[in-house]
Amino acid sequence: MTHRTIHLFRKGLRLHDNPSLVWALESSAVVYPVFVLDRAFLDGAMRMGALRWRFLLQSLEDLQTRLVALGSRLYVLQGGYEAGLRQLVRRWGVTQLTFDTEVEPFYARLDDSLRALCEELGVLVHSGVAHTLYDVRRIIKANGGEAPLTYKKFLQVQSILGEPDKPAREITPQDFQKCKTPMEEGNEEQYRVPSLEDLGIEVDLEVLWPGGESHGLKRLEKHLESEGWGENFSKPRTIPNPLLPNTTGLSPYFSVGCLSVRSFYYRLSNIYAQSKNHSLPPVSLQRQVLWREFFYTVASSTPNFTKMAGNPICLQIGWHENQEALEKWKEARTGFPWIDAIMTQLRQEGWIHHLARHAVACFLTRGDLWISWEEGMKVFEELLMDADYSVNAGNWMWLSASAFFHQYTRIFCPVRFGRRTDPEGQYIRKYLPVLKNFPSKYIYEPWTAPEEVQLEARCIIGKDYPLPMVDHVEVSQRNMCLMRQLRSEQEGTAQLTRDVADDPVEIGVKREHQDHGPSEERTSKHFSPDGDHKTQVCSWASDPIRLPELSGEVMRPRTVT
Repeated sequence: MTHRTIHLFRKGLRLHDNPSLVWALESSAVVYPVFVLDRAFLDGAMRMGALRWRFLLQSLEDLQTRLVALGSRLYVLQGGYEAGLRQLVRRWGVTQLTFDTEVEPFYARLDDSLRALCEELGVLVHSGVAHTLYDVRRIIKANGGEAPLTYKKFLQVQSILGEPDKPAREITPQDFQKCKTPMEEGNEEQYRVPSLEDLGIEVDLEVLWPGGESHGLKRLEKHLESEGWGENFSKPRTIPNPLLPNTTGLSPYFSVGCLSVRSFYYRLSNIYAQSKNHSLPPVSLQRQVLWREFFYTVASSTPNFTKMAGNPICLQIGWHENQEALEKWKEARTGFPWIDAIMTQLRQEGWIHHLARHAVACFLTRGDLWISWEEGMKVFEELLMDADYSVNAGNWMWLSASAFFHQYTRIFCPVRFGRRTDPEGQYIRKYLPVLKNFPSKYIYEPWTAPEEVQLEARCIIGKDYPLPMVDHVEVSQRNMCLMRQLRSEQEGTAQLTRDVADDPVEIGVKREHQDHGPSEERTSKHFSPDGDHKTQVCSWASDPIRLPELSGEVMRPRTVT
């Protein structure tokens, strides 16, 4: 225990299951916990909106509080990584740097530069895996040097590797009694967590997701204590429009590492082992964690994973470049209340239910507007508090049928799915108050309301709320034909990520998956929020309504002059 160590926090903003911090404490006489707030790096790596900045700063404040309680503190350094760490290494006589390994390309480049700096300064480096279940390099090596490109193949490789490493031991006050954190008097202001005002960021929205490990752990315990949550949670049973989140509610905390995915995985393992009624793979919560791991693995080895061009697994599609249509989608002005309510919630709260994400993603891309998934990914990256490089891009490729998902004839109806899950339209009334006075019969299609109904609701469609920007049935049919042609022309690329088992909710549904034309009828079991999950057929488009079933569903507008 002779080292003088800087432990560099990046995404692992927690003390539980922090193996690299444990290593630092066990190998050092002195440890300096440090976070480098490099705005140029963070803004260049991912677009961060105001709500995500607030969540990050709250998480740093919480980390500071927890460290102080253990007899330590957090040093927050503003500026570039290299210049700042070079100064601290020399000032504090540092001999070792510890940090968590990350898989994103921008972190990989940063790691290379940090190792080069440490080699120059004669500083040892120790890094460990903590943000994923496995070291993704092990998965790739076990698959013959290539990332498994289908979920089924990923699970095969994962089964060979066995269970993930157990979480690291708890950190106690005794650790910091043995391994001190020197306190520099008079430098509290220099190394404090900055405020939003310090960074010139304005946020006046309600805090629904307070950042920090403490809040994440409390939320986790609250859900685990809820009767049947861990045992019976099944992704398709959740509803896409709750006024309050009704799934795990933990995703923002996983995103910046306030919660450990390994600890979560093993908590679930213990619950499943003790229950005979838990949700079985692959729709269990544990399997959803493995989906995250799958996307991390593929992203780590796929060039240009967040782009279409130069991405070897992504279909090359001539998406429309329509800035006006994109802005209407972003600003909740599509004229489809279900879609606009979702986008309003996203901007106001920084979170939307996973099925709501699927609805607006399908609408933007292959369903209605035929706009590139990259544009939607950028918006989610900026506005979602749980935005994640690998999962965000992977999901957008999936929903646009550019990779991973191949049942492209399944399209969300921007009217019918919302109506079936929330018949009274309470979700729309909450986020689009301009429509709150419409009868439930018309609230999903207010353009069909007679003149007297619009007047009574004090909302004239086309004036107070926009008309639908597209004819859903018409554009969906056109887009489906385009997608069929593209997939035929790029069959080789499409086959790279194709596997029928990749759709988690196909389990329990025995039927052929064939591409039917828009004129062919087919019976199907639709999503019902109160129904048995075995009737579900698709997780990403949980209401797999066929176009023939949509005909006449979206009615032509009635306008008031």
